[in-house]
Amino acid sequence: MVPRDRPEKNRWLIGIHGNVLLLGIVSFFNDAASEMIYPLLPVFLSTVLGAGPAALGIIEGIAESTASLLKLASGFISDRVHRRKGWVVGGYLLSNIARPLIGLAAVWPAVLALRFIDRIGKGVRTSPRDALIAESTPLEYRGKAFGFHRAADHAGAVVGPLLATFLLAFFLVALKTVFILSVIPGLLTVAILWTGIRETPAEARPPARHEPLRIHRAWREMPQTLRRFVLVLFLFTLGNSTDAFLLLKAQQLGVSVALIPILWTVLHLVKMGSSIPGGIASDRWGRKRVIVSGWIVYAATYAGFIFADSAWEAWVLFMIYGLYFGLTEGAEKALITDLAPAHLRGSAFGLYHLMIGIGALPASLLFGWVWQAYGAPAAFGMGASLALAAGLLLMRLPIPR
Repeated sequence: MVPRDRPEKNRWLIGIHGNVLLLGIVSFFNDAASEMIYPLLPVFLSTVLGAGPAALGIIEGIAESTASLLKLASGFISDRVHRRKGWVVGGYLLSNIARPLIGLAAVWPAVLALRFIDRIGKGVRTSPRDALIAESTPLEYRGKAFGFHRAADHAGAVVGPLLATFLLAFFLVALKTVFILSVIPGLLTVAILWTGIRETPAEARPPARHEPLRIHRAWREMPQTLRRFVLVLFLFTLGNSTDAFLLLKAQQLGVSVALIPILWTVLHLVKMGSSIPGGIASDRWGRKRVIVSGWIVYAATYAGFIFADSAWEAWVLFMIYGLYFGLTEGAEKALITDLAPAHLRGSAFGLYHLMIGIGALPASLLFGWVWQAYGAPAAFGMGASLALAAGLLLMRLPIPR
């Protein structure tokens, strides 16, 4: 007789293919390496290199725009060549070579160049990686698989800043040294990818297509429901501004500067803890229902910031906000997998990431302008309203699950 406790012990790994498990571990180490650096990047630019906010804006704007465009291109090309692993390994390798070298930069344009290379790596790997997760996972576990991957990513985002703080506070290392030491988890990332990840079996791979596949044809071949979903997602993204505004509001509510990193860590802990349950919920109760629930949580959080007037409310709202990520990140990617033709999964993920990327900049500019012109309540009300509008439109889409 099989022991009763064995299925319970391993139930969280049921449906998690070896590729998905390893890609989760890879994301953990990569995000730990990344988050050792990026919270410290504004300080490094201003205190070590003498650069101002304008330089930071140029660096981040160019870097993120590059990543968004390359996510579409890499997903499309990986569909065309019917291979994923090389793109994933190459992308992570490029990022983990460039990122530690930021610590050796002497002028801010060098940081721009290295950050640009880092984001090229992210753009190259992201869509093929998501397609590889999709092709490695049975239909009934897709939400769980993407939720697992996001949970591992958020776990790395918790460990990275804590590791950097430990190095700075207890070993008194310089900022440059922290950046250079990030190469250690980065090398672990590449080693796991190179030795452990496998291309999906032939039966799970997109079917070979001998005729030329072009981007405009890929868009036309996408199901109408998928195209409408990414447009609704773009509408939601227009109300999804940078989380820096939430941190600014938290400070105004009385959260001290010293506690802001702890508040950020708490947010990532909630993201990590809710990602797998959110993915499982989308497998059991349907993607659309769970995504809309997440967008309602987002709207409720933003509405809460309109009426909040004390520091403890900021802590509560940040924890609620973390549930939005857990409910939506895995479910959205699982829905893209459900709706996309098998031979266009990489392109579909590229389109998904592109819509989020091109919506992020105007979202933050619009939020900031409304805040400055009409006050914080108007800005947060706009974000909540756009989320609810997107949720209503999504509910009308003919998505069976």
